Amino acid sequence: MEKKIAFFDIDGTLLGIGEKKPSEKTIEALSLLKERGMKLCIATGRAPLSLPEFARTSGFEVFMTFNGSFCFDEKETVFSNPLSPEDIRLVTNNAGRIGRPVSVATKDRFAANGVDDDMRDYYAISRMTIEPSPDFDSIIENEEVFQMMMGARKDEYEDLMSGVRHAAIAAWWDRAVDIIPSGGGKGKAVEKILEYCGYDRAQSIAFGDGDNDIEMLKAAGCGVAMANASDKLKAVADEVCPSVCEDGIYHYCLEHGLI
Repeated sequence: MEKKIAFFDIDGTLLGIGEKKPSEKTIEALSLLKERGMKLCIATGRAPLSLPEFARTSGFEVFMTFNGSFCFDEKETVFSNPLSPEDIRLVTNNAGRIGRPVSVATKDRFAANGVDDDMRDYYAISRMTIEPSPDFDSIIENEEVFQMMMGARKDEYEDLMSGVRHAAIAAWWDRAVDIIPSGGGKGKAVEKILEYCGYDRAQSIAFGDGDNDIEMLKAAGCGVAMANASDKLKAVADEVCPSVCEDGIYHYCLEHGLI
């Protein structure tokens, strides 16, 4: 079945880690897909506020942010799935017991109750900075929080999530985690966006590189992992394309007649 919509992760998929914008060949692929009538969707763990400039200028029409917890287009919210206040408090308390500060993201801002090197470096990947916020407690009690971000290694996951019932870790970097509503994630968001746009699953394709892209690739009609992707993602992907540094998206689309 002809593909009508394409979902793209950002870091490690459209962008090499630390890069500001995609390669010329990747931008060309996006432009040609758009010309062929493909709807383009960003699918990222980033917040709306930290979307790179190219995401607004390269033909993307739908935006999946916070690993799928908040999705929107230029007209309206497509899907909204904030964390529960109870789980936010639990994670914050658990993190404090193991000496980890936490940061949270609402639709409009970021806040943190402290900063460590892992958190600082995690924000730097998106070319952002984070500082402790005096109103952190007020934010987690009174505003919708879509994602929590903090430094954490795998051996800390169990303690971090102790007692948490309705949230889960979505990690794509070994020094930090995103915490999102359980039962959500990019896979659920793909389903919601397809329903909103009126497309069948078979009309969709998704590109990713991290473990947080697993459910997205499984939910799409065709899931493509970058050559630089995690082994877990490659294991569930329908196909593997060249790495982001080798213009993998361009070459895949060209070889499969999408452009």
